[in-house]
Amino acid sequence: MIFPFGSYLRLARAGFVLARAGVFRDIDPTVLPPAARLPLAIAKFIARRDAGPSLARLPDAFSELGPSYVKLGQFLATRPDVVGPAVVLALERLQDRMPAFPRAVAIATIEAAFDRKIDQLFVQFGEPVAAASIAQVHRGKVRDAQGERDVAVKVLRPGVERRFKRDLGDMYVAAHFAEYWFAEARRLRLVEVVDTLARTVKMEMDFRLEAAAASEFGENVERDHDFRVPGIDWDRTAKDVLTLEWIDGVPLSDTDRLIAAGFDLPDLGRIVIQSFLRHAMRDGFFHADMHQGNLFVDREGRIAAVDFGIMGRLAFNERRFLAEIIYGFITRDYRRVAEVHFEAGYVPRIHKVEDFAQAIRAIGEPIHSRTADQISMAKLLTLLFEITAIFDMKTRTELVLLQKTMVVVEGVGRRLDPKLDMWSTAEPVVRDWIEQNLGLLGRVQDGARTASLLSKVAANLPRALLRAENIIAKFEDIAEDGLDLSETALQQIGAAQARAQRFGHAALWVIAVLVAIWLLR
Repeated sequence: MIFPFGSYLRLARAGFVLARAGVFRDIDPTVLPPAARLPLAIAKFIARRDAGPSLARLPDAFSELGPSYVKLGQFLATRPDVVGPAVVLALERLQDRMPAFPRAVAIATIEAAFDRKIDQLFVQFGEPVAAASIAQVHRGKVRDAQGERDVAVKVLRPGVERRFKRDLGDMYVAAHFAEYWFAEARRLRLVEVVDTLARTVKMEMDFRLEAAAASEFGENVERDHDFRVPGIDWDRTAKDVLTLEWIDGVPLSDTDRLIAAGFDLPDLGRIVIQSFLRHAMRDGFFHADMHQGNLFVDREGRIAAVDFGIMGRLAFNERRFLAEIIYGFITRDYRRVAEVHFEAGYVPRIHKVEDFAQAIRAIGEPIHSRTADQISMAKLLTLLFEITAIFDMKTRTELVLLQKTMVVVEGVGRRLDPKLDMWSTAEPVVRDWIEQNLGLLGRVQDGARTASLLSKVAANLPRALLRAENIIAKFEDIAEDGLDLSETALQQIGAAQARAQRFGHAALWVIAVLVAIWLLR
């Protein structure tokens, strides 16, 4: 086994940078396992005295570590179940935090992607207007049969794929280490978190896939009168380059300009909330990075979204789960909320529906006793995550992206309208979906889906029976030949694994001691 010295050294540097920024300073050691308390004490000793509030320094620390860690921070902002809603809100400030690379490098990337000179593709190609961890955006102008039009050109950052591959390997090492030593890390499935990050980054680095997501999203919202998606210029889109319609609007983050332009801020907040819920429940396909930097208001008062690298999907069962959970909280039907969790298989059957309903009531009642501007979706999700631990609920990767987006969307809505009532705003969209899909019309549609499924099963039955027969025959062959795994072999495997683990633990302590000695010189 090759021990990953490089990974541990890079992880040690990352830990040092985070510790110096004071990120770990406010962590209560009593909530950690005993083995983690000494490293936490070292981290607090390392922290700069002028570091300021720990969460305030978090975005700067990730930015210092480079593009891979900026993306990790942005991704962790999609996992409130892992880092908590407060950290999510801090990490949301990581948008467009990377330095831009030269315009000449971007031009070289574009010319290599299309094997054409830049002036054959664009009438104008300007300096970068935004730079993120994976790519940066330039404003350009193209001329075609429809005339001249402005476009946004997204160009992949040079060398970013090699850097991400190395850093993802380091993150896998850290996740495996955490899951081996800490039960809570296993419940949160940290290795699976890194798996999801790796898949997300791989897709984000192929701009053809982002273009396809934007195209699908645009078709879904085509008839929405208050939400729009920029069109894709497929002739100028490749793996490393994405060209799409330039959005000429006011950023949702610039409230002063919105007010000066005469827009109704509370109405914009309502549109953001209801649009997100409509996309998630009606279409099962939603923008999962709806922070205010990715949202604009055009001249017609429509919300326009950009940056489609992170999108979320929900199957019909997850959409039903979302609708019934929200509606159950709105109507205070906690028994139904609990039943939906059990029907979806999210709560192990060793628990009782009545007990889970009681826990849900403990979350819902305090919320309903507060005024609209005191009700927080982030607070609700924090309490829900505490309940998931009590009732042995595993992390559901298909829902955490949805949960994170709800926290962010609520934050955007409340910046536009501090007294925004999340529940009354959500109620018409949720009620409409329930009437359409779970009422009489919904039962008819369920019947049609069931009939279609049964016909597919019947058509595939002969093939399935033949496959089963082949599998049984292979098992019979194995049984006849015998499968021998001796006790000696098992002991040797176990001993090798134990040696590797002891070596890894010793190396970590050596690194920690060396860092401490270096600081004390």
